Amino acid sequence: MRMSLAQRVLLTWLFTLLFLIMLVLKLDEKAPWNWFLIFIPVWIFDTILLVMLIVKMAGRCKSGFDPRNGSQNMKKKLWYLTAMLLKLAFCLALCAKLQRFTTISLAYVFIPLWALLIGGMLELGYNIFYVPRD
Repeated sequence: MRMSLAQRVLLTWLFTLLFLIMLVLKLDEKAPWNWFLIFIPVWIFDTILLVMLIVKMAGRCKSGFDPRNGSQNMKKKLWYLTAMLLKLAFCLALCAKLQRFTTISLAYVFIPLWALLIGGMLELGYNIFYVPRD
């Protein structure tokens, strides 16, 4: 289940384009759809990424796995899983707020996104300053 770079870029572009088209139709009031339906391309793309990530993480459990450099690799994959779950939490909270299912403040809706952005900045700083270059 390995995708080439061109396939990943095409898949990302396709789902982003589909989401933007549906978003524009909703904002122009041409489509009276539920906000959760507008985000379907995002849900599908995230599901594909989560399945691929979980399959890679589960590959460590098979017999004959070489554990060299596995600790760092597993930490990175756990960060990716956490980032995906934070993004999913943000999208679900945003859809619930836009659909008026909940009356929570917009500041609370953005907490998962802020946590994701702070984590991304910390990972970037770590990769720039602390990862030894060969």
